[in-house]
Amino acid sequence: MPSKPSPDRSGLDQELIIRGGHVLTMDPVLGDLPSADVHVRDGAIVAVGPQLPVQGVPEVDARDMIVLPGFVDTHWHLWNSALRALVRGDDPVHGYFPVTLGTGPLFTPDDSYCSVRLGLAEGLLSGITTVHNWAHNTRSPAHADAELRAMADMGVRGRFAYGWGQEQPLAQPMDLGGLERLQQQGLPSPLLTLGAAVRTPVSNPRGAVPIGVVAEECARIRSLNLPLTMHARPGVVSVLAEHGLLGRDLQLVHPQGMAPQDCALLAAAGTTMTCSPTIEMLYAQANRGVIQFQEMEEAGVHQSLSVDSSGASANADFFACMRALLWSHKQRFGNRIPLTARRLLRLATLDGARDLGLDHLVGSLTPGKRADIQIVRATDPNLAPVFDPAHALVYSAQPANVDTVLVDGRVLLRRSQPTRWDSTDIVRGATASMRALARRYPSP
Repeated sequence: MPSKPSPDRSGLDQELIIRGGHVLTMDPVLGDLPSADVHVRDGAIVAVGPQLPVQGVPEVDARDMIVLPGFVDTHWHLWNSALRALVRGDDPVHGYFPVTLGTGPLFTPDDSYCSVRLGLAEGLLSGITTVHNWAHNTRSPAHADAELRAMADMGVRGRFAYGWGQEQPLAQPMDLGGLERLQQQGLPSPLLTLGAAVRTPVSNPRGAVPIGVVAEECARIRSLNLPLTMHARPGVVSVLAEHGLLGRDLQLVHPQGMAPQDCALLAAAGTTMTCSPTIEMLYAQANRGVIQFQEMEEAGVHQSLSVDSSGASANADFFACMRALLWSHKQRFGNRIPLTARRLLRLATLDGARDLGLDHLVGSLTPGKRADIQIVRATDPNLAPVFDPAHALVYSAQPANVDTVLVDGRVLLRRSQPTRWDSTDIVRGATASMRALARRYPSP
């Protein structure tokens, strides 16, 4: 097992104040504050405002920087982050689906640990502070423990969606005993919550699961009062509705191939939808139709934003996720139906938190909420000069511009350098894992 993250030496964790930044609170009441401070104590936001009268605590100089909530990713297959070493777009042999289906059964718990840590390190560098770890290679309880340990070690907030193994027979129910065990024993970090990822009962690259099996799984998961998530495919909404499986506790993935009545059914049931635009514009998802963000919006379906797989998209750049959705929308509607930078930022922060049931804790810089914060340099050449911070973040920003990241008040990134993990160690561990995996799975 790779070594644990390096100890933090920032000296800023108990209490600090972020001074003089252009604060995009994402709070509808507080709004934007062009030159303001954010006071953090014991992991919570105490106050936000100009020239706060706080003395004698460590200060983070945020002048010429943009301060905003950390991004909230709502669907990410972290277990296959390191598989970008082997995945080659939509190649029929080396593409995402054949590689994940072929290598998934070969993953050890250590492989899962190394890959999850790699994905999270990249995500934190991109300003992502909350993740929905969509773990659809939960081959054993040990694999689940390894992924959860990686999340805890990296210090992120998030949900672990307990799934199945890639070799799981379609007609066999997933290991819900392992899910119940986790719920009973508790998770390794107070920042983590539990959910379940279930398979899809209509045609898809991994095969359709009998609706009776899906219904049985959903019933047992709901008896545990845990949220569910499922990949959407054309026809799935009507099947789920027919069997009474839609609901506010269900999140679907990929707004593509939906009929108007599907959108209406989702809105009426309160089922949410997460959009993964980088993947939906590329790879196999692209041939399933346009991204129906606008149709969902008009129907009143709550939406959020996600990476999906950094193994397939080759990176976890959340700024690129916002831009990809913007490009898709402009391709379809031009200026006739604007999609504003502000709307995209809300999708990436507060709406994501709401989708995961965490908007009472994170998603906006509201006093009383937890201090999940990112600070972006506005003077970097690719970003400057900045007159409209929201526009600059959506149209120009890159992960390299992220200066500081806090999760629950803990400084995880400072001056673009990690404070609690060793990037070299993480990369070395993931590389060794994938080299060993490649030897067990020789390239066809």
